[in-house]
Amino acid sequence: MAESDVASSFRLQPLVRLAPYAMRYRGAVAAALASLLVASFATLSLPLLMRGLVDKGLSEDNVAMVDHYTGWLIVAVLFLALASASRYYFVIILGERVVNDLRRDVFAKLTVLSPEFFDRVRSGEIVSRLTADATQIKSAVGASASLALRNFVLFIGAAVMMVITSPEMSLLVLGAIPFIVLPLVGLGRWVRKKQRFAQDRLADSSAFATEAIGAMRVLQSFTQEKRVNGFFGESIEQAFGAARHSVRARALLTAFAMFFIFASIVGVLWYAAQDVTAGTLSAGALSQFVIYSTMAAAGLGGLSEVWGEISQASGSAERLMELMDEDVDVQSVTNPLPLPAAAALSVTFDQVCFHYPNAEKSPVLEDLSFEIQAGETVAIVGPSGAGKTTIFQLLMRFYDTEKGRLLLGGQPIDQVSLHDLRSAMALVPQEPVIFAMSVADNIAMGRDGASREDIIKAAKSAHAHGFICDMSDGYDSLIGERGVTLSGGQRQRLAIARAILKDAPILLLDEATSALDAESETLVQAALDDMMVGRTTIVIAHRLATVKKADRILVLKKGQVVEQGNHDSLVAQKGLYARLASLQFGDDLEV
Repeated sequence: MAESDVASSFRLQPLVRLAPYAMRYRGAVAAALASLLVASFATLSLPLLMRGLVDKGLSEDNVAMVDHYTGWLIVAVLFLALASASRYYFVIILGERVVNDLRRDVFAKLTVLSPEFFDRVRSGEIVSRLTADATQIKSAVGASASLALRNFVLFIGAAVMMVITSPEMSLLVLGAIPFIVLPLVGLGRWVRKKQRFAQDRLADSSAFATEAIGAMRVLQSFTQEKRVNGFFGESIEQAFGAARHSVRARALLTAFAMFFIFASIVGVLWYAAQDVTAGTLSAGALSQFVIYSTMAAAGLGGLSEVWGEISQASGSAERLMELMDEDVDVQSVTNPLPLPAAAALSVTFDQVCFHYPNAEKSPVLEDLSFEIQAGETVAIVGPSGAGKTTIFQLLMRFYDTEKGRLLLGGQPIDQVSLHDLRSAMALVPQEPVIFAMSVADNIAMGRDGASREDIIKAAKSAHAHGFICDMSDGYDSLIGERGVTLSGGQRQRLAIARAILKDAPILLLDEATSALDAESETLVQAALDDMMVGRTTIVIAHRLATVKKADRILVLKKGQVVEQGNHDSLVAQKGLYARLASLQFGDDLEV
């Protein structure tokens, strides 16, 4: 992901890696190539027919030959038109299919990457790669690659016909090609560097826009509209400046190629004019050579222009392939151990040490040890930064521990498949995640294949059925992005319904009732109490009602358990828990 990659030498390996995607659609590839060859042969036949029209028809005033060659010209043009249309259709469809498959594979790769990746790469940067870069690749795979191949075939075909028409003049034209192509290769490297830099700047502006749009209410509440407009304006100006340098590089590349290619053609035409004047070359042969040399020049010039587009697409492909090449830090073992088939599972932390990747501060957890019995409800309390949320992260194996063991149902979690491990836990976060889909689909995220009856039952248990039925389309009502059309309590109840539907042996509750009003909290707490019966429950607690109902309380400080017991015994110790409880629970502390 480093910008130093911008300085890498020009290569097409990123685009070559797309070949397997294209070969999934061999029929479309074959049809496009066949159409390309037909169109090329039709194009190359035009100068031959023009020579016959001039030498055998017009020069000899032979009307029959004029009609004959004119008819064949019409046939050639018809084949050219039909083949060109067919080529365009198949290459565009091929480009769409390749990019759709590539996007699908990249997104699938993203879903298995650990949170560490998303901690260091902005979501807007990722979205930019999935959209803008993928669109650039679609253009290359569809139009640009086809044009490059067409121009190459025309150049080779025209060059061969030039040699057949006049070997002497052809030698003069073709001899200039190395002096044109070699500088183009060097310029191509320069173009690619400029384009990669421009794509990175565009991704930066997209990332900033994504963050700002997601926090628009906060920005408006602090009247920061003018400030973020300035930031975004500066960002897109930087992107524009980088794009301008990239376009300038491509323009210089094209100008260089066009001038020297056609200058060589003009020089040869001057030489050929001497032969026509001397009578050693017919007018038809000259017209044929001129058209073929123009085709060769246009093909080579077109290659230089398309080369710039392919260079641009190569940079885009490289950025997408970087995502595909990301290492998956947390993976399932080849031969996983099964978890016990039980309604509740025990949880054991045995001298666990952990600090977040790329974090320079001291470990979040240090020699942390505790055990939670199957079916036990444990509340975790502690000051900010004590490691409460990290315990949840490690339990779900979003990160691997650096030292120590973590057991679930007596099995080391790194020896259990990720699917089985995470299927054994239902998480209700403090900030519920709601997707821009229907209410039913949001709840159904808790369990694959859940029926409508199961969804409604879970919603009733979470006391969400009432407000859902009041919505315009009930369970089929669409929810805005991040659930903005719902209140905080409604979003939380949907998240709880999702956890109820999952029916997992372990519940992870990050103070699941924290966003509810008093009435809703009472109802949902009753539902959670019923759901916790017979299951292992771990709660990050912020309210007195929660800790009082827990079988045991773990008090964390700097990644270690410093106190444990029930509410009454911990208050009596007058230690850290008593101080935290006094600050947080106030007058309600008395028991």
